[in-house]
Order: sequence, then C-alpha cells, then structure tokens
Amino acid sequence: MNKEFQLSIKKYTNPRTIWIAVFVSCFLGLFVDGFDLQMLSLTLPSLREEWGLSNTQAGLLGTASLMGMGIGGIIGGNLADRFGRVRMAAAMVVIFSIGSFLLGFTQEPWQFMAIRFITGMGLGAEYTICMMLMAEYTNAKRRGITMGALMTAYSLGYMSAALLSGVIIPSHGWRWMYWIAIVPVVLAIYIRRHIPEPAGWEQRREQATHSGKTKVKRSQWRLIWENRVARRMFLLWTITAAFLQFGYYGVNTWLPSYVAGDLGVEFSSMTIYVSGTYMAGFASRLVGGWLADRFGRRWIFSGGGILTAALLPVIYLYQNPDNIVAFLIGLGLVYGMPYAVNGTYMNESFPTELRGTATGGAYNLGRVGAMLAPVTIGLIADSFSVGLGLAVLGIGYGIAALIPFFFIRDRLYDPNRADTDEIQQQIAEVSTSPIRVHADPRPHGSAPAEQSEPERASRG
Repeated sequence: MNKEFQLSIKKYTNPRTIWIAVFVSCFLGLFVDGFDLQMLSLTLPSLREEWGLSNTQAGLLGTASLMGMGIGGIIGGNLADRFGRVRMAAAMVVIFSIGSFLLGFTQEPWQFMAIRFITGMGLGAEYTICMMLMAEYTNAKRRGITMGALMTAYSLGYMSAALLSGVIIPSHGWRWMYWIAIVPVVLAIYIRRHIPEPAGWEQRREQATHSGKTKVKRSQWRLIWENRVARRMFLLWTITAAFLQFGYYGVNTWLPSYVAGDLGVEFSSMTIYVSGTYMAGFASRLVGGWLADRFGRRWIFSGGGILTAALLPVIYLYQNPDNIVAFLIGLGLVYGMPYAVNGTYMNESFPTELRGTATGGAYNLGRVGAMLAPVTIGLIADSFSVGLGLAVLGIGYGIAALIPFFFIRDRLYDPNRADTDEIQQQIAEVSTSPIRVHADPRPHGSAPAEQSEPERASRG
C-alpha cells in the first residue's frame, strides 16, 4: 500500500467522522452550485432590460451556460476517474466561483455568454463528481435517503438565491449577485486539505501501482462500448438525462419569468412565490430519497416524472390568482423528485473503474436537452406565452419517466465497494486487447452465480 494512502487512513481513524466531512463538503458544493445556477434565472429580467434582449436572446444565455455544464461534466467525470474525485471536486469549485465573480464585471452580452460558458463547465463537473463521491462513501441501505438529502442542497441554493436577489437586486443591482460568488473558494481549500479519496478508488489505484501502471489507462470509453451491459446502461441513461434535463432546466430557467410576466406578480413577491416552490422541492428530495430506499429507485424516479408531466399542462390551463400558490407548491413537490433519486440510480448502474466517465458522460451528453430547453421556451414565449412553453416541458418529463421504468434495473453495482477481481480482469482485457469483449459483470453481492448480468439487465 502506498504511503499517501496509508497516511490518509491514519488521519481518519473514525469512519463516521470522514463520512460527515464528505457529506458536509458535498452538500456545500451542491448548495453553491444551485445558488450559482439559479442566479442566471433571477438576474435574467435585469439583463434583458439593461441590454435590450429578446426572449430568444435571453434563452441563449441559458443555453451557453448549460452547454458549458455539459462539456464540463463529461471532462470532469473522466478526470475524476484518472486523478481522483476529491482533487477534481476542489478544482471545479475554484473554476465556477472565480468565473461567477467575473460575470459581475461584464459589459456586453457576448462577454457574459463566454464567461458563463466557462463557469458552467465547473458547475457541471462539480455535480457529477459530488454525487459520485457521496455514493462511494455511503452503503446501499441508506444511499437513497443520503443522496436525496444531498440534493436538498440544490433546493436550499435556489431558495437562498431567490430570497437574496429580492433584497440585493432592487437596491444594488444584478452585479452584486455575481460578486458574492467568490466566497465558495474557501470550500475548495477545505475539501482538498481534509477529505481523502474513496477506498474503492484508492484500492484500484494501488492495484495499478503494483502491476506497474503509474497512470489510469485511457480505456474507460472503450470499456463502456465493449461491455454489453455498460453500453446499454450508458445509452439508456443518456436518453433519459436529455429528456429529464429538458424539463427540469426549462422549468428552472423560465419559472421566475412566468410568475413575473404571465401572472403579473411584482418582483419582490415573485421571489417569495419561487422560493415557496423550491421549499416544496426541498421536502420532496428528502421524501423521495427515503421512499427510494424502501420501494426502489425506479418507482420513485418514474413516479415523480409522470406526476410532473401531468401537472405542468394543468397549471397552464387552469391557473388563476386563487390557486396558483397551491399549484406552484405542488410543482415543487414533484418536479425535483427524479433528481432525488437520479444520483443514486445512475451511480449504481456502473462499476468503479468507469463510474466517473460513464455517469459524467451519460448525464452531460444528456445536457443537450437542457441546452435546447431555454431557447425553445423562449421561441414559444415570443410567439405565444411562457406558460405554454412550460406546459410543453411536460413531454420531456413523461419520456424521462418511462425509459427507466421499462428498461433500467435497480442496483446493478454497489458504489461503496471496490470492483471484484472478475470485473478488474474484464477491464484489463478491454484496455489491452484489440478483440471485442462481451463482459457480463455481476453486481456486488446480489446476483446468483448462474444468472449473468446481461440476463438480469435485459429483464429490467
């Protein structure tokens, strides 16, 4: 065992202490991630007024941000497989904190779009790495509630941004919302100094060292494609992520404009309405994670998606001043529930060796849906209304709910455990042999020996 790994184990003799440190660090990381992401939605009305942007142009600002998140998530996941989850998590906090700070100095829309793209790269990578890191530190029995609780950080970030913007923007302008984003750099320093890498990643690194390999081979993408189960899961999750993010980010980007524009609510009151929606989302993530541990990831993920798909057009058709608050709270309870389960569900679909590359790749290739959503709703709003655009987002939620329900099985792998020798051998074969390998990895401690993984996955 190498000296660095020995020192990290000696430093953290109490597993509970390290687990708490990891959870708090990841929670704060996703909190500032959510806060930073929501700032664009909340400052969008001010940006449109100052720079004279149309709805379509305003939507392009959101698309640039989401494009950066997609590319950053793909690169960040692969880098986390190569160089470590903790090191990359700290680096991404620095990138999006400094990037957001610089946004406060922009004078033209193209400047804002360019810097927001770079900032988005840090945001996208941070989400992928934090979810993977927490999954690898938590056992399967409480992984659902833990990951659901972790996702409440996004809701708290959204709520904090909404409430703070109601105070800062009217009196000090939109730029101060971005200048305060420099604070999370302190978190990056803490993560890098106090959090060790997960045991599974360290063990894999140690095995590579003993076998004479000093670096992780460039085999993750090839392994995904050559491994029948990994390839199937990767493609299914990519499609699911595209439709889920089309719906989710479309709602997040345009909900404040819908409340302030279509419903005619004043800005200060709008922030309270939107905060109430995110407060409900906070509760749904906790409940969704707990239910996922009891009844399975697939049922809760798909159930939340179907309910959201039904509710969005109902809000558009039947909202009025008497029921809009109840509708928005209802939306908050269901539209984020798939995200309460998403991190757990997806991370349990891939082995340690390629988890970062696979989850980062699938989720962030799926950001194509997120990129299309803001500009699509903007085009609909220019011709009809923002409300109709939000109703269209229900289609994305419906498709995202049905694909996992029929095709993606629960708990294929346990992120809390290192890959078995069998899986390691398959990885070695794929990375060194030009012959196509059809790997049938079994999930840790769940499948009987006589039943192969492809057979189990195909029954999904």
